Amino acid sequence: MKDHAMTGQPFQPVALPYRKVTVVGAGSWGTALAVVLARAGCETTICGRDPAIIDEINMKSTTERFLPGVTLPEGLRGTTDMPKALEGAEAVLIVVPSRSVRNVARQVAEHAPKETPVAVCAKGIEAETGLLMTQVAEEELGGRCVGCVSGPTFALETALGHPTAATVAFPFTYGDRLRPHESPAVRLALSLSTESFRSYVSDDLVGVEIGGAVKNIIAIACGLMSGAGFAENTRAALITRGLDEMKALAEALGGRRETVTGLSGIGDLSLTCSSPTSRNMSLGLQLGQGTPRADCFDGRPVVVEGEMNAKSVTDLARSVNVAMPICETVRSILHEGADLGTAFANLWARPIEAEPRTMDLSFTHPATDKDIATLAERIS
Repeated sequence: MKDHAMTGQPFQPVALPYRKVTVVGAGSWGTALAVVLARAGCETTICGRDPAIIDEINMKSTTERFLPGVTLPEGLRGTTDMPKALEGAEAVLIVVPSRSVRNVARQVAEHAPKETPVAVCAKGIEAETGLLMTQVAEEELGGRCVGCVSGPTFALETALGHPTAATVAFPFTYGDRLRPHESPAVRLALSLSTESFRSYVSDDLVGVEIGGAVKNIIAIACGLMSGAGFAENTRAALITRGLDEMKALAEALGGRRETVTGLSGIGDLSLTCSSPTSRNMSLGLQLGQGTPRADCFDGRPVVVEGEMNAKSVTDLARSVNVAMPICETVRSILHEGADLGTAFANLWARPIEAEPRTMDLSFTHPATDKDIATLAERIS
């Protein structure tokens, strides 16, 4: 064995992935993550509520409703029995809609081993409390280490093995920094790494989660304007200025602006704002085309996280005195009955500002009321 002190090479301890991981949530993203884990060699169990979906996973190695055309790995097993699914789990992923995180975390706390780290894979802010999803889970999980997984990831592409990258974020204790190879973030990142799925590690949960929550609202804004007939200039402006809103809120809450320029921020933002595969952009497109909300998605009750987060994010931003004009515009349209054309025309006629916030400039926009009304009519 070579002496690293003699060779001058730094000693790099071997980091070990988790051997047994449970995914709670058998929807499209939960199943896609379970596919990645199983392909990476983890003993993977997926826990869901619908017996028909679980039976299809176990008997046919498919889930056509959520991942059509994907053959699931043979070792992936499903169950509706939460205690059985969590027995012996070395790590747990909670992959449910944001409104269900608290209840599911409470159940995980009851049955998962005490030392088991939990990663929340939902994006949003709890309306009643203003808490991020990991903070919601922390309140229920009895002192377990809680992190998240986030990034620019469409579930079907992930399950089909398209090259994909995401961020795994957990708090880093003093011990984690001394022995990063033993940290939950590194071990879960390794567990989620295959030839096509690449993981990155972060200790900035706030920055990662704010990116995941805000990008959905900006995607609705992009969809609204695309549905109204506008194209790439408009979308690029909304993405860029939406990123600035994301940075400002993350920084105000203790996150890093640098995080928001990574996969969980601009990466996820650009993906979600660029394709109707995103339910958030799809909702915006339909509303922008004049489809009543009740008729969107052919009348099906589709959960659109950005729709709910338009209120919770702006409530949080108001509480810390952060201006988020794009998010406020989406909120006014979705929840306050504002006219689409008028709301966006007024957004474009806001005072002229400097892009570097440090310049701190503001001048009245020269557009007249008639100009604004003309743009509003074009949008509507």
